[in-house]
Amino acid sequence: MKKVLFLTGEFTEDYETMVPFQMLEMVGYEVHTVCPDKKKGQSIKTAIHDFEGDQTYSEKPGHNFVLNYNFNDVKVEDYDGLVIAGGRAPEYLRLNDKVLEFVKHFFAEDKPVAAICHGIQILTAAKVVEGRKLTAYPAVQPEVELAGGEFQNIPANEAYVDGNLVTSPAWPGHPSFIREFLKLMGASIKI
Repeated sequence: MKKVLFLTGEFTEDYETMVPFQMLEMVGYEVHTVCPDKKKGQSIKTAIHDFEGDQTYSEKPGHNFVLNYNFNDVKVEDYDGLVIAGGRAPEYLRLNDKVLEFVKHFFAEDKPVAAICHGIQILTAAKVVEGRKLTAYPAVQPEVELAGGEFQNIPANEAYVDGNLVTSPAWPGHPSFIREFLKLMGASIKI
């Protein structure tokens, strides 16, 4: 069974944590959800980001999401892929050296990585986007470009793939985002 490391944190976007987690478990992967300074069984608060015609998204309280693995027990070499949720969590997760080490490992080993929305902030902090084409929530475009990445301005319901990396602007892109990540993981779904 393939294993996926799933980085999330307080005030992560609700859909960007719950939906990919459930979809990846549905296809049979063992998915370890982790957050620095949190243990298995503890929960994080999520936030729902909605697009209601304002200049940016609105934010509402989401659900509590229970983590299923201890952050301190992660051995990155044991995982086949990495998923990074968006929302506000990446703002502080990118300040954690261990999180950045995890991300660098997946890029150094050319393992599949999926990051959505503001999750790309962790990639820019880890300095792994130079020379890469990727997308993110539009407000993250300056960070992508300052980190040497080539920002792809695509609709929110799409995903962009560059080598081992799949990115999407926001949760409306889940169908494309997860489909492309599954391809990178070597999955084949027949209907």
